[in-house]
Amino acid sequence: MELEVRHLRALCAIADAGSLHKAARQLGMSQPSLTTQLRRIENSLGAELFSRERTGCRPTLLGHSVLSRARPLVAGMAVLVSEARAAADRSAGPRLRIGSTASRALAGWLRRLRERLPGTDISLQMDVSANALLRQVAGGGLDVAFVHEVEGCPLRVPAGLDRRVLVEREPQFISLARDHPAAGSQIVELADLAADRWMIDPTVDGEWDGLRRVLGAAGLNPPVLHGDYLTASSLIAVGEAIAPCQPTSVPREDMVVRPLRDDPLGVRLLLFSRPGAYEGAGIAGVGAGAGTDAGADGDGPGGAEVYADLEAAYREAALQAVVYRQWLMRNKSPLLHAPAA
Repeated sequence: MELEVRHLRALCAIADAGSLHKAARQLGMSQPSLTTQLRRIENSLGAELFSRERTGCRPTLLGHSVLSRARPLVAGMAVLVSEARAAADRSAGPRLRIGSTASRALAGWLRRLRERLPGTDISLQMDVSANALLRQVAGGGLDVAFVHEVEGCPLRVPAGLDRRVLVEREPQFISLARDHPAAGSQIVELADLAADRWMIDPTVDGEWDGLRRVLGAAGLNPPVLHGDYLTASSLIAVGEAIAPCQPTSVPREDMVVRPLRDDPLGVRLLLFSRPGAYEGAGIAGVGAGAGTDAGADGDGPGGAEVYADLEAAYREAALQAVVYRQWLMRNKSPLLHAPAA
């Protein structure tokens, strides 16, 4: 078998993810298919590139050597594709390709962007993996990505991306059945949830590691279910599970949203872009403004407007969520006040 760029990309994904399951998801393929592909690559080279352990995959000595040569090739191909796409975009008319993890601010953000850029083709791609979205931005497949970073679990940010911090620390609330014993409290004690089954989506970058760290620090070891949050909602409603949730989440007739005492769970909300990404969206020439991080962080022309629309949309979603609005008031958050024009 002759090695191709896609094979090298698979090797890099396995090394970065640390497991075949996570790497397969990032690559958009099944785990059996990736396992078979890895076996064929190793057979063609005559040795194992990864040691399979109970906790995941680790590169062997040969694997490290191959990866050191593969990464520059994969990066070079990404640059080639990015530059070619950028050239094609310039000839195809203005467009803005947005990637995002789940957020209730998205609807308001897209509405504002369409009003600001009526002649721009605005697309949206959702993914539970922030790291996967950042790789697409770096590779030219997306222009910007709005993602969250779980506290204590830093994202793997490709070199060269511009960054703005929307919220330095957003507390994560808890979603409970309306008849749960703790649902009557305005603020829930973590210890009162020790006997509950927690549900977590392990495919969300850092989600399980962040929760496990917080539970461990509190001396708790509750049963944990792994699954997507759509399934979690149905289980929460009938009292079969509880789950962390975004503070902007809207309660339902059969579910309530409550903050946790001392806000042990938190995420940082970030907006990433490629340098020059906004030039293809028809907003070039607008300088970056307030909201850009000092020092190494920043963005190119047009970023201030895209960021301002996201900031306004997030504030709108935050104030519409009653429980979050109460939390913001207790904590005297600046989100309660619209930024100066």
